[in-house]
Amino acid sequence: MVETHCIRFHVAPSSRRTARFTRPFQKESLCSLFVLTFLLSLLWAGGASAHFQVILPDRNIVAQGEPRTITLDLRFTHPFEGQLMNMASPLRFGVVARGETTDLLGTLTKVEHAGGLLSWKGTFDVTRPGDHIFFVEPEPYWEPAEGKYIVHLTKTVVNAFGMEEGWDEPTGLRAEILPLTRPYGLWAGNSFTGQVLVEGKPLAGAEVEVEFLNDNGAVKAPADPFVTQVVKTDDRGIFSYTMPWGGWWGFAALAEAPETKKAPDGTDAPIELGAVLWVRTENRP
Repeated sequence: MVETHCIRFHVAPSSRRTARFTRPFQKESLCSLFVLTFLLSLLWAGGASAHFQVILPDRNIVAQGEPRTITLDLRFTHPFEGQLMNMASPLRFGVVARGETTDLLGTLTKVEHAGGLLSWKGTFDVTRPGDHIFFVEPEPYWEPAEGKYIVHLTKTVVNAFGMEEGWDEPTGLRAEILPLTRPYGLWAGNSFTGQVLVEGKPLAGAEVEVEFLNDNGAVKAPADPFVTQVVKTDDRGIFSYTMPWGGWWGFAALAEAPETKKAPDGTDAPIELGAVLWVRTENRP
């Protein structure tokens, strides 16, 4: 929120960067014109970015002899630009390993950021070999600029002790990306292929947004379309994307839920249902 004595302009966190005025623009005010011009220049320069729920382990491969405790970072953000949004306490947080689901909500601690924004930290002690699918179901996020709620059901896979079993299994989440490429041990330049499932069925013709987790800001986008890459699923719900450099990459397949939820003003608002998966690539030595 940017305020001056002559105009108020609100830029809400949105993949479309929707802007709005909260009171009429006074044409006769040179101050208003200056502020508007300045803020619009910031708006267009900033580009468009997408919302992503993040679930980020400190490692995605646990080898024999290494510490067995994994720390997981849960946040709601624009990954490429590093713009954090508030994340309420999740509805569900857990791990699926060898067919068993473990509730991890009790491990969560909140992390406070500037402006009162919250993210969360969780932990898990790895005791068994095999693939561990960590998942989070967040509280629906109200996005006023788009007039909808956002619910991103998010996963990541951690391999333990060399037993590569379970990474391609569904978790039963309402919306999820089923890996068709093993989602760990990936080099930069490898392609990732996944299948989008909603209510257990392939989602054809869906947009899949792809963003790099640019935490240190090292990657600069030469133009807006470079921030969020977009691919589409085929008639079987399958998509592919080649990751050009090392780091964490998020894939978010978006669909509209059949039901609605009451908005703060009491009207029925749509729900964006997202299936999100995070994978890591490594640059060659």
